[in-house]
Amino acid sequence: MTAELVRGQNHTLPQTRLEIRVSAGTPVVAGATLGDENGTVRGTEWIAHPGSPQLPGLEVSRQAAADHRLAVDLDALPAQVHRVTVLLALPTGVGGPVRFGAVASPFVAVTGLDGTEIATFTLTGLDTESAVAALELYRRQGAWKVRAVGQGYAGGLDVMLADQGLPRAAELARSIQDAVTRAMARSVAPPPPRAPDADRVAPGAGAPGPVPPPDGRRPAPQPPEPLAEPAAPPTATTGGPINYAHPRRQSTAPPPPPPTAPPAEPGRPAQPVAGDATGWSMDERLYNQIWGMFEDLARTTAAYRSAVDFAESRMDQELDRTLSDPRSRIGGAGDRAREQARAKRDELTARAREALDRDLAQLAAESAVVEPALPAAFAGWDNPVWHAYRVPMEIPMALRIGDLHLPENPGLHIPLLVRLPLERGMWIDSGRTTSDAAALMDSARLRTLAMESAVAHAARLLAVYPADEFSVHVIDPAGSAAGALAPLVRSGALAGPPASGAGGVSSVLARLTRRVDLVQMAIRAGAADSLPPDLDTGEQLLIVNDFPHGFDDRAVTQLRYLADEGPSVGVHLMMVADREDASAYGPVLDPLWRSLLRVTPVADDHLADPWVGHAWTYEPPRMPPGSRVLEEVLAKVAAARRPRRP
Repeated sequence: MTAELVRGQNHTLPQTRLEIRVSAGTPVVAGATLGDENGTVRGTEWIAHPGSPQLPGLEVSRQAAADHRLAVDLDALPAQVHRVTVLLALPTGVGGPVRFGAVASPFVAVTGLDGTEIATFTLTGLDTESAVAALELYRRQGAWKVRAVGQGYAGGLDVMLADQGLPRAAELARSIQDAVTRAMARSVAPPPPRAPDADRVAPGAGAPGPVPPPDGRRPAPQPPEPLAEPAAPPTATTGGPINYAHPRRQSTAPPPPPPTAPPAEPGRPAQPVAGDATGWSMDERLYNQIWGMFEDLARTTAAYRSAVDFAESRMDQELDRTLSDPRSRIGGAGDRAREQARAKRDELTARAREALDRDLAQLAAESAVVEPALPAAFAGWDNPVWHAYRVPMEIPMALRIGDLHLPENPGLHIPLLVRLPLERGMWIDSGRTTSDAAALMDSARLRTLAMESAVAHAARLLAVYPADEFSVHVIDPAGSAAGALAPLVRSGALAGPPASGAGGVSSVLARLTRRVDLVQMAIRAGAADSLPPDLDTGEQLLIVNDFPHGFDDRAVTQLRYLADEGPSVGVHLMMVADREDASAYGPVLDPLWRSLLRVTPVADDHLADPWVGHAWTYEPPRMPPGSRVLEEVLAKVAAARRPRRP
């Protein structure tokens, strides 16, 4: 049975030797890009286009045509490839249409070699776009799926290629259009029959790909696109490549193969396995698997919402056509038409919900397997891994700062991970938000919860860093957070007592700004060994409570400086503040808020993803009722630090 996909919907591929047929009604350029586990195109050798139509496992046509047939053999793709994105573009310089809105909607079908349709997708809703990513074939938990994308680009082919991470995209786009203009036409034949397994070359053998670094380490993958505030673009991941150059990281041997799921019974989905993703280590595989779950939840929810909107729109159109005829308003014809339109709407909605529930059930099963297998840095406070906690010897690749969920399934939580070392500070909003949870609390309770959340985040950072490689400082001008800070103070994990009063605020800010200045100067001069012996070069975190009360203009300027310049040299800022309280400073503080990742002490749907713009509900980390895990972890951190201090 053919799956008729809508934008964002996916479908499992039952076979790996396929044809992708394109029907556009006007000549278009068809091509395909290969992406790694993060969707990044590593170079021009990973693109099949009219000027270079063949890659291992992939072949496209050399000309612009109204109909195309692309040949794909997924098993023959290079081992590093995890996505195949099919691209369509209007040819330039030939006097044809310049936007897809002026032509019939392109139709794409994924078929077997015998022509049997597996999935189809009609690219509706295009207007000024002259290039579009039609669909993608992607690997998920050892199986290949097809996803309807339909992402258009008004800027054309070069913008689309640049969006996939390709350098010098404009130059390649020009060469593709030149190849089309030269009419290098050749039809594409189906893939040749495979040789027996004993004679077949291993998939990916001899395929083009990036040359590994001379030390044998795997090139660092780019993380997924970050979450962002809807009104401004702060990210929830810290971005940037993974640093594999840690002096204690052993990475000269190839990674062990990821675990594979046991074979599924016919008609049933494969059983999920923790770590069933690509990566150099188990932590990296779990990290990539979590982001894969996040993206799958975003896409399947977008497909459901799109299908529901389509069903409602279709019903409205049918009712408008029916009621526009005066004859249908008399008698039972109008009533029957309305009933039929609503029945069709309900049928389409039910089918969409059925597909959503199937995908949600699979993700819930995967979450149930992944959550218990997470290391301490990725785990919630209720995970038993904390009972066996030991101070680590090296910095993990990421840290969990909460959970995310969508209203379609509030019980399915996806861990929200940020990369380490941190590349931006955090702002814990202690003011009233639009969430129901915040609306039911008074201001004093919200401020207390915000400071307790800051302590929990600081404790996790202390716990995942090696001893004496991370220090926490606290500014509490009025001493109002003594209760929330008690776990940090009693354990002795703080670098010093919380600073209060004007003198304490000035001293801490002066010390940290001096550290930033000295380290920056040493880096620029290439003289790291010239730093003063009393300077702590480990990572530093400054928690600032009750801002802006008790801060003068000089202190505000220093905080902005730390927020902007500190992360690059290991000084990070965690503000606990209500933005409305700082309104007296006017727009001078806007850059400060924009430079920080905003999180809340109560559940709030203030984060948006870059794929489909969902409003994700952020859930802050919670301690289990009656648990002493925070105190026990901080005690071990403090015990590991004391012997090293003079």
